Amino acid sequence: MSVFYKEENNIGTITFDQPDSKVNVLNSATLLTLDKMLDDLKNKSLKVLIIQSAKKDIFIAGADIKEIENITEHADGKSKAQAGQRVMDKIEDLPYPTVAVIDGVALGGGCELALACRYRVMTFNDRIRIGLPEVNLGFVPGFGGTYRLPRLVGLQQALKMIVSASPINSSAAFKCGLADRLYPTVGLSERVAEFVEEIASQPNKRIFKLVALKGLPAFLEKNPLGQMVVYKETIKSIQKATKGFYPAPLKAVEVIRKTLYLPREHALDIESSAFADLAITSISKNLVSLFYLTEKYKKLTVPGAENVKPMPIAKGAVIGAGIMGGGIAQLFSDRGVWARLKDINQDAIAKGLKAAYDVYAQAMKRKKAKPYDVAAKMAMISGTVDYSGFASVDIAIEAVVENMDVKKKVFAEVSNVLSDKAILASNTSSLSVTEMARVSKDPSRVIGFHFFNPVHRMPLIEIITTEYTSQQTLVTTLDFAKKLGKTPVIVKDAPGFLVNRILLGYINEAGRLLDEGGSITSIDRFATNFGMPMGPFTLSDEVGLDVGVKVLHILETGLGPRFKPSRIFDEVLPKKLLGKKSGKGFYIHGKERVVNPEVQALVKTGAGVSEEESIERMMFVMINEAAMILQEKVVDGPDAVDIGMIMGTGFPPFRGGLLRYADSMGIDKLVEAMEKLEARFKDGRFKPCAYILDLKNQGRKFYN
Repeated sequence: MSVFYKEENNIGTITFDQPDSKVNVLNSATLLTLDKMLDDLKNKSLKVLIIQSAKKDIFIAGADIKEIENITEHADGKSKAQAGQRVMDKIEDLPYPTVAVIDGVALGGGCELALACRYRVMTFNDRIRIGLPEVNLGFVPGFGGTYRLPRLVGLQQALKMIVSASPINSSAAFKCGLADRLYPTVGLSERVAEFVEEIASQPNKRIFKLVALKGLPAFLEKNPLGQMVVYKETIKSIQKATKGFYPAPLKAVEVIRKTLYLPREHALDIESSAFADLAITSISKNLVSLFYLTEKYKKLTVPGAENVKPMPIAKGAVIGAGIMGGGIAQLFSDRGVWARLKDINQDAIAKGLKAAYDVYAQAMKRKKAKPYDVAAKMAMISGTVDYSGFASVDIAIEAVVENMDVKKKVFAEVSNVLSDKAILASNTSSLSVTEMARVSKDPSRVIGFHFFNPVHRMPLIEIITTEYTSQQTLVTTLDFAKKLGKTPVIVKDAPGFLVNRILLGYINEAGRLLDEGGSITSIDRFATNFGMPMGPFTLSDEVGLDVGVKVLHILETGLGPRFKPSRIFDEVLPKKLLGKKSGKGFYIHGKERVVNPEVQALVKTGAGVSEEESIERMMFVMINEAAMILQEKVVDGPDAVDIGMIMGTGFPPFRGGLLRYADSMGIDKLVEAMEKLEARFKDGRFKPCAYILDLKNQGRKFYN
């Protein structure tokens, strides 16, 4: 039983408390129970009905994603949506006031249930997030969200919330009219009782109200011409953001536009059909799989270390005050960890502090941070040109230049000043953590902790273990990664680890395509047409050609000639065309980005390679490398590859990940296409590795 009812003094209370679960979800069984309960309640003469949750920090997390995942037919999808809509309608149609008491997360179906109530009471709990994030899963709200939210908070706010899939906190909910009252969590029941008495005296108060808008927003809200402008601008921003790969946000706009003035029954019929249309698509299935994958890695644990408790980390040190070092220090302070930033002189430290402040400045500009909060957080970062203060830190992260000799020197020095319990981590992107560990005082406390740039935006962190790394070190580092809000993936020490090893093969193959007479802009366009966030040459310029070529040489040394830099990279680098940081690379980076004629002049004239073959080649080298990583047990499964590539490189989420994409092609077809390319090039880079051939021979996929 997950729904309970009690009645006292003519006030009814429905409480959600799903057994053996940290959250409440609206699955079929819960909806059926609630449906029958509401049939009994409609004939009662209650003063007020309260709907609440017994879970800490959770109201209702949403509908049951597993049930949505199993929808394969339109009729089934529509039926499931209508079942939820029926329950929400019954709540809305009760002859007495209803109050949703929200002291935690209310997402998707949970938000839709709250919308069906006449009132919503929330608390100042900073864990509250309320919204309709369904488009992130490839479908539109299906329990009446597209119908009720615009009528409650207005068209512009509703479109913003639904299309962006961004939940809001309780303060924002109160400001836009989604919440009627805000109370402290302490003493909430007493405050709710007072509110109940207040509304019981006016039981016929209107369900819907619009927030009073002024100026242009009011004009856009209240007349058909203004609404047309709102729809047009919303569609334009969606197309720019999604590049047409994600149909759900556009479908949500279409549903709201069609139903804004329709009666409830007709509007909900359109909504349920739209939900069903999208829920059965491969895009939705891939996004749902990604949701599960993300949840898994948010809760990642170390196998066999269940009894090892993580050590608390309150103070950290960062050696190297460059862009990465400053970014790491900023992240530490933002998450309440004191940061000691070290470099060789005060100028370098000043640059690191500026890099940290710039992140906060952007947040203030977007009104995501208050000046006094920023001042307090910046005060948690201090600078030093020596190792003073290092004896008291819980973790020290090396973020110096990508040079093994320099890193080993730092490791030897730092390990002698840290406490016996402190962890020493490297932010290296490709070098051997094992080699660094060997020069440290205690190799068991050494680990790789690879952030991606920019640190505050990129969600992934690679945790690299060596043969020496203790379980205590790994468990503590993993726990710390979660504290920093990152999605962690555990990787065994190997050249390039996971993400860079796969990504550099892709970039290098793009270089080979250019060597064959392609154009910089065409190859970049092929990649973005596929769904990559940027083309390989744009990415090379962002990272820096010197960095990319250096990593390619490291991979070539460790893994073989398939990583030998293509001709174009070897010819561009000596010209000091380093990319964005030098103003010129494959592109000239000025007010407008244009192709660099110096580089284009190095390209052989020719027709180039077709878009289809270009994508095949760039994807195949990545898939083959990923399979070799699995073969070598660098990571523990295909899901680690896919979460790494999506979170670390922006591999298109709608494709489900690199290896889900490989599965969608079919392993037999993949092998056949790779073998044709290998027959042409005869250099081994397209030769299917043993792992892929085993899948083919056994009739399996990467995912079973």
